[in-house]
Amino acid sequence: MNIFLKNKNYRKFTLASWLSGAGNILFYLALMTYASKLKNYSLALSLIAITESLPDLIQSLSGYLADRTHNKYRVIVWLAVIRFALYMLVGLLFVTNIAGWNLVLMVIGLNFVSDLSGMYSGGLQTPLIVGLVGENEMAEAQGFTSGVSQLITLVAQFVGSGLLLFMSYSELAIVNALTFLSAGLLYANIGASVRKQQPDQKEEVNDQNFFATISSSFKQVRQAHGLLTIVLVVAMLNGLLSSVEPLISIVIAGNKSMLIGSYSFTIALLGAAAAIGLALGSAVGTRLLKNTSLFQLSLLSTISSAIMAVVILNKSSILCLILMTTLGFLAGTSSPKLMQWLVISVDRKILASSAGLLNTILAIAGPLMTTLFTTIAGTINVNYALYGVLGFSAIVFIVTLIVMIKVNKAKQAEIA
Repeated sequence: MNIFLKNKNYRKFTLASWLSGAGNILFYLALMTYASKLKNYSLALSLIAITESLPDLIQSLSGYLADRTHNKYRVIVWLAVIRFALYMLVGLLFVTNIAGWNLVLMVIGLNFVSDLSGMYSGGLQTPLIVGLVGENEMAEAQGFTSGVSQLITLVAQFVGSGLLLFMSYSELAIVNALTFLSAGLLYANIGASVRKQQPDQKEEVNDQNFFATISSSFKQVRQAHGLLTIVLVVAMLNGLLSSVEPLISIVIAGNKSMLIGSYSFTIALLGAAAAIGLALGSAVGTRLLKNTSLFQLSLLSTISSAIMAVVILNKSSILCLILMTTLGFLAGTSSPKLMQWLVISVDRKILASSAGLLNTILAIAGPLMTTLFTTIAGTINVNYALYGVLGFSAIVFIVTLIVMIKVNKAKQAEIA
């Protein structure tokens, strides 16, 4: 929060990020609503979900391209302008005679191009934020930005559902376009300000090929004692958090005593609890637990995951809500700390590539573990899936504890 208030350029950068994020949520809800009215709505909704998740799997490539990019501020402005133009086109498509599947496929395609541009833009932003706030403040800065973004996402979902009552799909697409245009103007202003304040600053640009870059990233991450292990541990913890929610949904569906009002309201509450926890962890946890190591946070997360599995087996809705918030809080606190460790450990010119590699690992873990545990729940029994979560939490706890002891011993040896 202090960085946001004191650092003018970082404040503008953050506002630009929030603007584009809020617009995206509004339009995503509109597109899902339109697709849900089609005859084969399940296929349309699945296509939207797939195209939304695909860019997450190529973050290493987008990060690599970002590291090779000259004049990052100029490019990030042009990407915002391109996304503005794409959604203005989407707005026009919604008022034409095109309808049904033809319209949805065209909009999905344009939305996918916009998401790819957004992924590239995100890679460009990482080193720029480090330049604005410094390496030592990266965790607090990213935590605050991510935390408020989570809250904005929650609010935007409710606002979007309300706006759909009196605004057309075309108007919402144009609103989204205008958020990107506003963000682009803010980025342009920041770029001009930075060039004025630091006219002689040299921009670090990566000149290695893709595989050499990934190899360098991997090598530098491995050289930081425990960093690679903790990346894998955080990925597994994110996977556990992702898989717990659908398992709770399955248990609640078969146990009406767990309902808080209706089934849909209970599920919404659980999602909101996790989101609020993530927001609080990102915005507040990074400062409250500034001196708590990632290893300690990971140990607490594994214990919470194990307790969550036990609570679900005992069918306590209230305790589930409390633990979902706790897990979200710990995950929200861990991610910015992990990013700061990465920032300190790797060269600035391959930072976006390294962050992309890290985010790809984190992105893959969720779907893989969710598929594993929900498959067990669907083919055998949900209780066995929960026993699996319990056992997996114990394994991650032991691995984290062993690595933490080794890293602490290595640090003590270096000091001695």
